[in-house]
Amino acid sequence: MNAVTTPLSPEELSLIDRYWRAANYLSVGQIYLMENPLLREPLKPEHIKPRLLGHWGTTPGLNFIYAHLNRVIKARDLDIIYMCGPGHGGPGMVANTYLEGTYSEIYPDISETTSGLQKLFKQFSFPGGIPSHAAPETPGSIHEGGELGYALVHAYGAAFDNPDLVVACVVGDGEAETGPLAASWHSNKFLNPTRDGAVLPILHLNGYKIANPTILGRSSDEDLRDLFSGYGYEPFFVEGHEPAAMHQAMADTFDRVFDRIRGIQRNARENASSDGMPRWPMIILRSPKGWTGPKEVDGKKVEGFWRAHQVPVANCRGDEGHRKILEDWMRSYDPDDLFDGDGRLKAELSALAPQGERRMGANPHANGGLLRKELLVPSIHDYAVEIGERGSKQVQSTEILGHYLRDTLKLNDASQNFRIFGPDETESNRLGSVFEATDRVWMEEIEDYDVHLARDGRVMEVLSEHLCQGWLEGYLLTGRHGLFSCYEAFIHIVDSMFNQHAKWLKVSRELEWRKPISSLNYLLTSHVWRQDHNGFSHQDPGFVDLVANKRADVVRIYLPPDANTLLWVGDHCLRTYDRVNVIVAGKQPESQWLSMDEAIAHCKAGAGIWDWASYEDNTIAPDVVMACAGDVPTMETLAAVMLLHEAIPDLKIRTVNVVDLLALQDPAQHPHGLDHQAFDQIFTTDRPVIFAYHGYPYLIHRLTYRRTNHDNIHVRGFIEEGTTTTPFDMTVLNELDRYHLALEAIDRVPGLAEKVPDVINALKAKLIKHHDYVRRYGEDMPEISDWRWKR
Repeated sequence: MNAVTTPLSPEELSLIDRYWRAANYLSVGQIYLMENPLLREPLKPEHIKPRLLGHWGTTPGLNFIYAHLNRVIKARDLDIIYMCGPGHGGPGMVANTYLEGTYSEIYPDISETTSGLQKLFKQFSFPGGIPSHAAPETPGSIHEGGELGYALVHAYGAAFDNPDLVVACVVGDGEAETGPLAASWHSNKFLNPTRDGAVLPILHLNGYKIANPTILGRSSDEDLRDLFSGYGYEPFFVEGHEPAAMHQAMADTFDRVFDRIRGIQRNARENASSDGMPRWPMIILRSPKGWTGPKEVDGKKVEGFWRAHQVPVANCRGDEGHRKILEDWMRSYDPDDLFDGDGRLKAELSALAPQGERRMGANPHANGGLLRKELLVPSIHDYAVEIGERGSKQVQSTEILGHYLRDTLKLNDASQNFRIFGPDETESNRLGSVFEATDRVWMEEIEDYDVHLARDGRVMEVLSEHLCQGWLEGYLLTGRHGLFSCYEAFIHIVDSMFNQHAKWLKVSRELEWRKPISSLNYLLTSHVWRQDHNGFSHQDPGFVDLVANKRADVVRIYLPPDANTLLWVGDHCLRTYDRVNVIVAGKQPESQWLSMDEAIAHCKAGAGIWDWASYEDNTIAPDVVMACAGDVPTMETLAAVMLLHEAIPDLKIRTVNVVDLLALQDPAQHPHGLDHQAFDQIFTTDRPVIFAYHGYPYLIHRLTYRRTNHDNIHVRGFIEEGTTTTPFDMTVLNELDRYHLALEAIDRVPGLAEKVPDVINALKAKLIKHHDYVRRYGEDMPEISDWRWKR
């Protein structure tokens, strides 16, 4: 422990220790009790929950930090939110927000009375109650504790563009072993003290995870100091187990740390010549796991060991000895010294908590929808592509969207509530025009030959999808807007982060007090069909399958086939809230199909017949429906339609494009689903449908299995075939190319194959010719690369 003064007077020390004891008492009560909350009678078996669920080991340390942050907030009038990294620290977060009064304000049934305490205890990890971790139901939380690794990156996301906010982020030593958390320490290289808030990382080392020591917990102070100094931090150590000494040490350390933070920000904001990355403070807190709990149970070490991790005393209902240990443990906090006769926290202790929105459970940054302002966006008509003859113009669709995003950045420059995130790929993904409005943020040294690096940039690039996702989540959850651009194959890296955020949205949408936040918007480009140069490792369209698993009111999936549809989709997604929007669009030059007015109508419908690309008699059903979703499948479908019409002029072909993928789903399953009558009008009730799809074919079957004509829907998509090859060969390897699509149509139209054997042979011959050509010349045949739609 650092040599410390004694900033707390004897009276202050007594009060803060009693407050901490109250939080610990409430935490233990939540894990164990369903009745007799203040132990006003001897503890009986029926007072104890039949199923004991919860995590004690990390909780007393979390409570200790919370109590001391309250002191700092009151003394300095600071705006602080608490990021609880240890996954199942829920008892502590609920206890502290109850003690400060926030919990009862939000949930009046959990009143500050003895009966309210009984309800508080019973609801925890109980059927019909609340989860054991810091979930959306927990006031003051913007961090889902169900998965470890993301607390620190969320904290930094919350601090960006929040100049008066301090995010106190507790990182558990088990969490510190995860890859995302290890990378998150580098977020300080992107935090600008002039315009951003501060993050105070508090590495809480209690030495153990579920059943093993932790790596950092066993590391020496010297090694930890070297490690975090190398990351660019100034580490402060607080360590011990004797409460009085620890309180004095923590108070002293917080005073010095917050002085450092204030000095860094003052220097940056008042000294125009200041430059470079400051050395922000952090705290390394060593305290025993299960601090203040039972020392031993059944002769086995508990406090200061992994046995304290979850429920230290397991059989309190059935074992009188265990029950006595629990009762002695809870009475050691002296509840009569903490709560009055009505069950309310005593006035002198209640006075320690901040007031109003300064309470960490009531801070509006932890309920970001309260602060959210609508994003200013330009008109998409200003960027409309004049398509000329259909398919004649070749445009990089994401480049057009980049112009729109550039001007969105400009429009929101004053409010500073919009950022673009991506793993070093903004330029690669053809969004480079945003650099006309801003630069990449960079707080490390900048060389004179560097390009688009600046301290005040609003594009955030780092080669970690985890950090991009986490920063964006923290940014959105505190009321701002953003876009995450990524290569399609590697967005899988954040699958579980998407899961957690989608779950958060699902629950928070059901809580009236949680106000809507801006949607999490993904732009997935450099996609599977244009990763021919990078090869098989870069070819995977499966992220949308994961997204489609989530609750229908949370997720949306868009596959715009050209620039004008991409503009509408991008604009629409940036305007939405409480959603996860996934946009898949190519960055390579591609044919343009729809005028802006047509694109708007098509996108609003979600799917529709392209009459201009169909050959049918509207008085009768077509012979075959050629459907498509995705830019490359759209091009190959239109090429197949041309081939079929030229070879079999009497064949009645309907061409259908789907831009909103979940429009295919039954409307009872998804709000965007086409009603059954509309679906049948588009796809017919009995005709073969050849569906060229961007991703894995089974998803289309999943989405349409309730539809009348499902048995006649035949899907071609990515079938896990790929290599380094030509763009067209990628489609051939997966049988999504125009020739396979045309052959499939002929095969599925009853009786047609027998009538046109010469057409079948010609199409197969084209496939052979293609195979030989690309392997001889290394590029696609001119008739493929130069193909244009014509009617």
